[in-house]
Amino acid sequence: MTETFAALLFAHALADFVLQTGWMVARKRHLPALAAHGGVVLATAVAATGSLHPALVALALAHLAIDLAKTFAPRGLLSFLADQAAHLVTLAALAAWQPGLWAAGAWAAWPWLTPLMAIAAGAVLATRAGGFALGLLMAPWAENTPRGLLNGGRAIGHLERGLIFLLVLAGQAEGIGFLIAAKSVLRFGTVGDDRAVSEYVIIGTLASFGWAIAVSFLTVALLNLLPGLGIPDLSP
Repeated sequence: MTETFAALLFAHALADFVLQTGWMVARKRHLPALAAHGGVVLATAVAATGSLHPALVALALAHLAIDLAKTFAPRGLLSFLADQAAHLVTLAALAAWQPGLWAAGAWAAWPWLTPLMAIAAGAVLATRAGGFALGLLMAPWAENTPRGLLNGGRAIGHLERGLIFLLVLAGQAEGIGFLIAAKSVLRFGTVGDDRAVSEYVIIGTLASFGWAIAVSFLTVALLNLLPGLGIPDLSP
């Protein structure tokens, strides 16, 4: 069951945060865009599990129903979190309903694939999904965004969350403190005495770090339930 869930989670991360285009997002109420996204969801699920099981069609249809329902909700962080929570519930439900989906698939002979999928999914959720969540959280204060390079803040956010993910997976979570200190020093001259900008940066930084830490430890928890990668422990 856990291997099936890891494969489906990887497929979901790809379908929603890597392969979903802006055109698909903007036209979710239009059949062509909805069908195109559904095709991506089904294709990634089939590729990740190595299976053509009919249950994957049901998963794609459930995904589209959740996405369509989201279009009628107010745009915001809560809607985003509810949407992703609903998707995760469907993934868990399918893994519980068809626990042998991975074992019966084409990739079952390579058990090391599922932990790699879990790591890849965690990386996408920590960086890309975190970026979307942070954007929605900070939207009400967008006018206080510090000026800088075009999309520079987004790149910094992806990098910091990616570094946190790597630190946690490497068992060096204490290094996050140094990352916070470094960012505080670099941002000090930017915020100056502007309280609004200072609070904007603090809220964004804490939310970004918190998201990355949560996703990273959940990924570690999932990895502990999957076959090992066979990498020796080189820690002193």
